[in-house]
Amino acid sequence: MSNLRGIETFVRAVEGGSIAAAARQLGISAAAASQNLGRLEEELGTRLLTRTTRAQALTAAGEVYFAQVGPLLDGLAYAKSKLSALQDAVQGRLKLSCSVAFGRHVVAPLMPAFLARYPRVKLEMLMVDRNVDHVKEDVDASIRYRDVLEPGLVARRVATSPILICAAPAYLQKHGRPKIPEDLAGHSCLTFRRPLDGRIVQWPFLRDGMRFAPTLRAHTVCNDIDTLAALALAGAGVTRLSSFIANPLIAAGLLEPLFLTADERGQALADPEPLEYFACFRDRKHLPGPVRAFVDFIAEALQDHPLLHTPVWPPLA
Repeated sequence: MSNLRGIETFVRAVEGGSIAAAARQLGISAAAASQNLGRLEEELGTRLLTRTTRAQALTAAGEVYFAQVGPLLDGLAYAKSKLSALQDAVQGRLKLSCSVAFGRHVVAPLMPAFLARYPRVKLEMLMVDRNVDHVKEDVDASIRYRDVLEPGLVARRVATSPILICAAPAYLQKHGRPKIPEDLAGHSCLTFRRPLDGRIVQWPFLRDGMRFAPTLRAHTVCNDIDTLAALALAGAGVTRLSSFIANPLIAAGLLEPLFLTADERGQALADPEPLEYFACFRDRKHLPGPVRAFVDFIAEALQDHPLLHTPVWPPLA
């Protein structure tokens, strides 16, 4: 493997879909990546990729070559990570992707402790409310909830976040308190439009082991959870918040949780369905040291996180 840089450029170009993607992953210019690939093809005496201004494709020779050298590069990366482990030094870059709200309220405050434990890790955080492509966007690990898990990624559950249906005291005094989820049809509901696919997220509940989603009157729709919380605080309506956002606001008396007790009409207690969060990565076998360290760290840190539990609120007067 006399032209290792050329081989790495070739493999990253195939995985990322373009020479430009390979250049971004390797931290070099697109021109330099193209030169690396050209030298490799000249050394091998054959063309590996057909390239146009709009697309690229593997040649027959390229398919054969990629099948052989791709695993070799993975093996080299694995050997490097094992050597780091033997040297007891977790080091290198960790590019982490996470949804905006969970990243802001839960993950980011934990990162100083992670970096203090692993000072040789260089962290990059990508906070977006969409699914990232681990290969094309060169992401090492992502944190996702169950609804947006993808085939091809290893997923390890790291947290469960209770969901609370909340409203400001002023709204409830003016419009009354919904007693059961079915009452939400008569209230102004502040709902979330998921940026990933544009869908308005339903409010699923569990009652007697059965899952159901009541009819909502979507008074206001927004694609940002923190904005929905701000609207609820201002008395605009009822909203659905994860515990990591709702708990401090309820504890401060700014919001009141709904549906925490059985209704006097004889309806059984209905619990909002919680969100499960997973740490996702590409390859369980060849897991780089920083990724392994992060996944273990975040699973431990979130196990008893105070914002990921529903406190026992005092009875309302």
